[in-house]
Amino acid sequence: MNKLLSISIKEVNQKIYGSAVRPSEICKASIKLTSIVKPLNAYITVTSDVAEEQASAADERQQKNSLLGQLDGIPIAIKDNYCVKGKPTTCASRMLANFSPGYNATVYEKLRMQGAVLIGKTNLDEFAMGSGTVDSLYGPTKNLWGSEMLPEFYSYGSDGSQVTTRKLHEKDAWHIAGGSSGGSAVAVATGTCYAALGSDTGGSTRNPASYCGLVGLKPTYGLVSRYGLIPLLNSMDVPGIFARTVDDAVLILNAIAGPDQADPTTVQREYVPINLSETIDISNLRIGIPKEYGVQGISEEIEGCWAKVSHLLEEAGASVVPVSLPHTDYSIVCYSVLNRCDVASNLACYDGIEYGHRADEWGSAHELYKKTRSEGFNDVVKSRILVGNYFLLAENYEEYYVKAMKMRRLIAQDFDVLWNNNVDLLLTPTTLTEAPIYDEFVQLDNQTQCLIQDHCTQPANMAGLPAINVPIELSREGLPLSLQLMAPLFHEQRLLTVAKWIEQTVRFPRLELKNSCLLE
Repeated sequence: MNKLLSISIKEVNQKIYGSAVRPSEICKASIKLTSIVKPLNAYITVTSDVAEEQASAADERQQKNSLLGQLDGIPIAIKDNYCVKGKPTTCASRMLANFSPGYNATVYEKLRMQGAVLIGKTNLDEFAMGSGTVDSLYGPTKNLWGSEMLPEFYSYGSDGSQVTTRKLHEKDAWHIAGGSSGGSAVAVATGTCYAALGSDTGGSTRNPASYCGLVGLKPTYGLVSRYGLIPLLNSMDVPGIFARTVDDAVLILNAIAGPDQADPTTVQREYVPINLSETIDISNLRIGIPKEYGVQGISEEIEGCWAKVSHLLEEAGASVVPVSLPHTDYSIVCYSVLNRCDVASNLACYDGIEYGHRADEWGSAHELYKKTRSEGFNDVVKSRILVGNYFLLAENYEEYYVKAMKMRRLIAQDFDVLWNNNVDLLLTPTTLTEAPIYDEFVQLDNQTQCLIQDHCTQPANMAGLPAINVPIELSREGLPLSLQLMAPLFHEQRLLTVAKWIEQTVRFPRLELKNSCLLE
């Protein structure tokens, strides 16, 4: 069973269809594994009751030869800012610590209807405001890579050579998982589920996927419904997908994409499922290398990865060309302004009367609001609300919000120029380094870290583009190094095809569970 938790969705689906294993057996092993990896703090809520009920229903369909498809009986997890009916949806905040919605987010409902088994709700930075999953009411999430748990419970599969991960000298030292969807990333990396949903506003799926050695897909804005996703930035939020392989990410995307009458921001046209070939020819592609992404602070190893994959693409016949996105340096500042404006607006309803936590205050409505919001939000959230309200003041509106929106248009036009000049894809770093050590990461405040961590990822959100993180190799310290691909709007087929080619070519080392007695 330990081997089964380490393989792809396609492989385990074949075993389910062949009756080699029952969904309830996989579910039981997944739930037990969540307890083993609990020190990493990937989950806020393990939904064992829901999982067992769903797996039992999958068992019945298996016996009747009426399985619902490739996701039937497959354990998945979702970030705890998606609504699940009757289950806590906390956004890792005291403000929503006791909130259980009366409906399901569309993406979860679609997965549920295809037989997926919900193992749990995963940890995040409070209200998804962070890039490390260190600012959660429930504590930080720790990366599996570089942890003491890695050599104890995991070995490297046949995909890659054995490496030695650096042993940190201090017992309590550990690497961050990335954020804000770090819990979902660690849930997949540890094998407690086969895929997970995150959200991606400025890189919150691709960043932790990079640090945890996973495929992390951000679809085109509007391709996947946001209904039931508690918003951060309405015009940039996109449901993101974590998986171990590109093919697994495609299976999840095919399950959740498409129009939704409950979400008017979805594109109201039929979604055509993506199917990737095993044999891929990239010789007719033109791939751009934007010079603005080679910024100060990028590590030598990430630069080496970037150059290595560029060379591999050229060797395979692709045309790899230097390009420029001249407004990139303004993008992160523009994103920061729009982020705070949307935060101030979206969180205004959490006042102790309409939604969320209510303080024990009876003096006046003003005192109730003040105490409720002071108690309910952490300092990071309160800071963004205050700054956003400042930007939205009548005397500041034109100077900040309107200018930022104009700059956003210029950033999007930079990409359009490249696509119109026959550039098919862009290849960039995802993060500038391998996963930082927690103690070093928190030396900088949340805002400064987001400026660093989101540099390569947030332009895709600004322009609404699809983007994907692909793990490439392990660093000298034994930590994942990854790269990002970006494509024109709604060109997921092209994006995922090249991502799969890179995956096949670099053969990133895969982790397998060992010590099978743990899961007996």
